[in-house]
Amino acid sequence: MPTTKPTTKTLREGSARKRAAILSAARELFLADGFDRSSVDAVAARAEVSKRTVYDYFGDKQTLLRAVVDAVGESMIATVRRTLDDTLAGVAEADELDDALVTFAMRIATDMLGSAEYATLQRLVRTESGNLPHRGYNSMANTPDEALAEQLAAFGEAGLLDVPDPRLAADQFIALTFGVALDRLGSANAVEDARVRPLVVEGVRTFLRAYRSGQGG
Repeated sequence: MPTTKPTTKTLREGSARKRAAILSAARELFLADGFDRSSVDAVAARAEVSKRTVYDYFGDKQTLLRAVVDAVGESMIATVRRTLDDTLAGVAEADELDDALVTFAMRIATDMLGSAEYATLQRLVRTESGNLPHRGYNSMANTPDEALAEQLAAFGEAGLLDVPDPRLAADQFIALTFGVALDRLGSANAVEDARVRPLVVEGVRTFLRAYRSGQGG
């Protein structure tokens, strides 16, 4: 009886499942036992793959750690983009900006900064910084900047804001809202600390005083 050969799609799906299993196992072990005490053998056993498979996918343990951090960051980028779509994408009038930007910032402070994903990233970056490159892993999740800049640029094109440098405007928005909360309170988790919201509201007001278009008042 002829043997059915696996299709390219089946092989690709199997490969994705194995990669996801390895990342999940590595994340659990790095958090529980630390990077140095987590062996590739242990990761392979937990992921139910061979040690060779782990090396085939990631090359070495340090690359695997970076992949875990990147995967968490990508998940949070997706959260930011969903939040932008939910709260800012439909804004068409200048007088809607205040409430929409506060809503966006508060959703980020709850859905992202209050999430297990963010806690995981912060803990990994804090405890394993010596095993990570310096390209931004110590920033606030490296997530909202580009996505927010794109939305601010769209507001600029619509005449709602005056943003000659959208990326700078995004950095300043983050600094005035989440950044102030992090510096003052040590956290921007609005779920756990009611003091976050007033700081976010004032940060949005300050941002709009600087960037609101003359057309919008």
